[in-house]
Amino acid sequence: MSSEESLRRSTFSTLVVMGSTMVSRLLGFARIAIIGAVFGGAGQADVLNLVFNIPNNLRKLLAEGALSSAFIPVLSSTIVEDNSGSTSRSIVRQILTLQWMILLPVMAASVVFAGPIIRTILDFPEVERQVLAAGLFRWMIHYLFLISISAVLMGTLNSHNRFLIPAVTPILFSVAVIGAVLLLHRTMGVYSMALGVLIGGVLQVLFQTPSFVGLGYDFRPSFRFSDPRFRIVMAQWLPVVGTASIYTINQQVAMFFASGLEDGSGSAMTNALTFWQLPFGIFGASITTVLFPRMSRQSAAGDRQGLGESLQYGFRYLIALLIPSAVVMGLLSHEIVAVALQRGEFLPQYTSLAARALTGYSLGLLSVGAFSFFQRFFYAIGDFRTPMITAVVAFVLDVLLSLWLKETRLRVVGLAVANSIAFTVALGLMVFAAHKALGGLDFRRIGVTFGKVVLSVLPAAVAIVLLLRATGSWWVEGSTAANLGRLLGISLVAVVLVLAMFLVMKVEAFWTLVARRRTR
Repeated sequence: MSSEESLRRSTFSTLVVMGSTMVSRLLGFARIAIIGAVFGGAGQADVLNLVFNIPNNLRKLLAEGALSSAFIPVLSSTIVEDNSGSTSRSIVRQILTLQWMILLPVMAASVVFAGPIIRTILDFPEVERQVLAAGLFRWMIHYLFLISISAVLMGTLNSHNRFLIPAVTPILFSVAVIGAVLLLHRTMGVYSMALGVLIGGVLQVLFQTPSFVGLGYDFRPSFRFSDPRFRIVMAQWLPVVGTASIYTINQQVAMFFASGLEDGSGSAMTNALTFWQLPFGIFGASITTVLFPRMSRQSAAGDRQGLGESLQYGFRYLIALLIPSAVVMGLLSHEIVAVALQRGEFLPQYTSLAARALTGYSLGLLSVGAFSFFQRFFYAIGDFRTPMITAVVAFVLDVLLSLWLKETRLRVVGLAVANSIAFTVALGLMVFAAHKALGGLDFRRIGVTFGKVVLSVLPAAVAIVLLLRATGSWWVEGSTAANLGRLLGISLVAVVLVLAMFLVMKVEAFWTLVARRRTR
């Protein structure tokens, strides 16, 4: 298979993942809209959102973050080298066994010491909110165990180029949480979401199990930790955990800062991140999901040229997809949040705060998406030092900027701006390191893509600004059918203008798809 045809197949797989991720993220919107309508944007909602982020952040250490980054390259190369599959099955059993050995004691300790843990990592001024947070934490921490198992199944399927089932799996989580909140909030209150989180975690494991078993894998424990392949995974996992722990601490520090600001700041930050994660997940994470196993196989095969092509291909696609997303999301932040969330107990002031935070995070959308992608490139080639160093830089810069900006008039928005600046600097360091590792990147081609994309986005940005000025501050009315129509109309105009300019400028991300369609 030619390199060009292989990249086109990767494009198709990426589109499959993007489509599934889009549905999942839209359901995520429905989830936070229902939570906002039922519990509001402050008070109990702050507690609920910030507590859920604890296991959600920790999963990056033992789930799809650190473990998958170390696990997928080894499993991908093993699949290529051992056609019988016995070695691959052994590795997966050992990884699952290790997770159970680590996580079960962690779950038990979290239940017993929930109060001291919450008082350490969250800064709620009221005793009642600290007590509520500890109670919710005792429930929600078990999601970490479930999502960690799910991540191993997901990584295994992705290593076999099975992307659809893992991509659809997160949809079940949102469905479970939505159902639990709608059906049980009157009797269980905020604990209805905790129950939904646990049900969603169980469903994610069960949904992937048939495909996992169909490939010959199983859940039998294996304590053969002396296996050379397992030791390779561990040797790679430990530095990746070090890097991921920096991100986890970084995000938890941001949550700590937000919990000490004005009431509603924690919900504003978590709600803004939920919207921000829509383009990040659909485009950034999807491209990384598909190209990471590919780069791992190319590195194992010593295909340096193919590795460089995959890296630059993914980076150019991220530029083409995330810059327009950031511009549209930043300019329409108030309108997006209002239409999605402003109903019931979710008031206009909560919309404004979340929208301003979303604008701050939008500034760093490309930087964070590309940083995550470049990080996987270094993991694929067995370089764990570079991601660690750049993560430390991002963490230190983020905390320093946050300490300053949260005390300005920006407040919680300053936390978002600090994050965007920190990852932009870290991305620059990562790109320079990749340039050295590969003996040169084609900066001319990357620069041409960047320039074309910026020019393509300008007409859409101007159109959005003019349309908003002509229609006024209609977002204040909140989630109405008329406002939904206005938002869809303005968004459609922006999307059409961007795609038309992509066609005129022959931007690669769009042109490749057009060329693929013409060759059929």
